[in-house]
Amino acid sequence: MTPLEAEIRRIIAVDGPMSVAAFMGLCLGHPVHGYYITRDPFGRGGDFVTAPEVSQMFGELLGLWAAATWQAMGAPARLALVELGPGRGTLMADALRAARIVPAFGAALGVHLVETSPVLQRLQQERLGSRDVPIAWHRDVATLPDGPLIVIANEFFDALPVHQAVKTARGWHERMIGLNPGGALAFALHPDPIPGFATTMPPGLAGAPAGAVYEWRSGAIVADLAGRVARNGGAAVIVDYGHVGSALGETLQAVGRHAFADPLATPGTVDLTAHVDFAALARTAERAGARTHGPVTQGAFLRRLGIETRAATLRATATAAQAADIDAALARLAGTGQDAMGELFKALAFADPRLGPLPGFDS
Repeated sequence: MTPLEAEIRRIIAVDGPMSVAAFMGLCLGHPVHGYYITRDPFGRGGDFVTAPEVSQMFGELLGLWAAATWQAMGAPARLALVELGPGRGTLMADALRAARIVPAFGAALGVHLVETSPVLQRLQQERLGSRDVPIAWHRDVATLPDGPLIVIANEFFDALPVHQAVKTARGWHERMIGLNPGGALAFALHPDPIPGFATTMPPGLAGAPAGAVYEWRSGAIVADLAGRVARNGGAAVIVDYGHVGSALGETLQAVGRHAFADPLATPGTVDLTAHVDFAALARTAERAGARTHGPVTQGAFLRRLGIETRAATLRATATAAQAADIDAALARLAGTGQDAMGELFKALAFADPRLGPLPGFDS
């Protein structure tokens, strides 16, 4: 039994079953035993590989996207470049290097990293500490500075706690985590239906058959950022895996050592994620006053930003082995094969309504 499982069992024994979202929040963010608090999970030696770790091209293109968006904003003299969940700092390092081709953009920047993990923050400081740009860390978007901002969020929203509701003959009941008769963690349903839940669901989903599962997340972070870009100018781009339209289905999963795992078996030692509902993100952003762009597939987004041209440039001075790696990275990031990210991952932006089409979203 992991230390976090023992603590979760104690909480349930005293307070009763907890929601899936509360369980996920503890597993990932517990201040002592949380998955992201205690380790570096990225890369081949960790539990999973994200796009910035696949190739420098990903971060470079997002850096150029940010520079082009800043120019479309009228090139404000001061800009907060924000990354949510910056991992090892790989994406931001690549983005800043690529953005050097627009010197005025670099001169306008203050970098702001939203990070809750002390382990990852130390890695970010090591990777970015020598950059000639001011960098600040935040535990929450609420402390970001006022003014124009550009936000990058790659594989951030899939790790935010997700609620689940299950349809029964009596209505929609929230799925909980409780203890089975043997004392082990187990899924259960809240005994009472969620009052008025069907009226809050997207059209067409409330009439689902018994046994259907619906997932949702808090929209607080998107609402905050969308309100900021609508008031102060700017844009945000979200790249993550998920579905374009709101849909039924259970997508909660655990991953450890590059393999799927039981989400209840070893709390705090495996990553927990669930698919992102891009339609829900877009609705929240629009209600907060922003204009949305996309979603489009990651493959389409990266090709429109020029990933094939960038790959060709890198390949021109590469060895045969390096060229093969570049081709493999291109296929992984923008392709459609079983292990590729190009179709499963999507890109969505929201921005100041006064901005026109954004790079990567205009066909």
